[in-house]
Amino acid sequence: MEEIQFYLDEAKTDMEKSMQHTIIELSRIRAGRATTNMLDGIVVEYYGSPTPLNQMSSVTAPDARTIAIKPFDKKLIGEVEKAIRNSDLGVNPQNDGEMIRINIPPLSEERRKELVKRSRNEVESGKVSIRNVRKETNEALRKLLKEGASEDDIKRAEEKVQALTDQYIAKADELSAKKETEIMTI
Repeated sequence: MEEIQFYLDEAKTDMEKSMQHTIIELSRIRAGRATTNMLDGIVVEYYGSPTPLNQMSSVTAPDARTIAIKPFDKKLIGEVEKAIRNSDLGVNPQNDGEMIRINIPPLSEERRKELVKRSRNEVESGKVSIRNVRKETNEALRKLLKEGASEDDIKRAEEKVQALTDQYIAKADELSAKKETEIMTI
């Protein structure tokens, strides 16, 4: 039945979106190395409107322990510095008047454990999102049953949705293990 396939395709697309979101969130958690995407969530007041940092400045990682930020408009260097300080990164930006440098200190054991916990929470949020997609798809399939679809077709479709769910949950667990290893490796 065409409608069943539509719901299955939609479920797969939505689960893939959940995975991509989880991957992005995990990439923001630092693992001891300086990466420019650590600053992706930082928003700066840019002439009265909140603007992502990477849209108003050049952000680079010249080495494994440093991030350099050069605002396009030097007048905003103080605002950029303030936004970084107020973020939850736990870093201390240094302003030399033209550029802001962030030295990424090596992670302590305690901080590593905090980051592992945070990454597990992100992965768990992704899993919940995947399970919600399964629930919504199954509800939509049951509505088709009321509209006259065969019970066997709906049952097979629900099994496919469960297989998809299992597949994406396994991917999320794999991501979690990989990130945990990355964080705990000194």
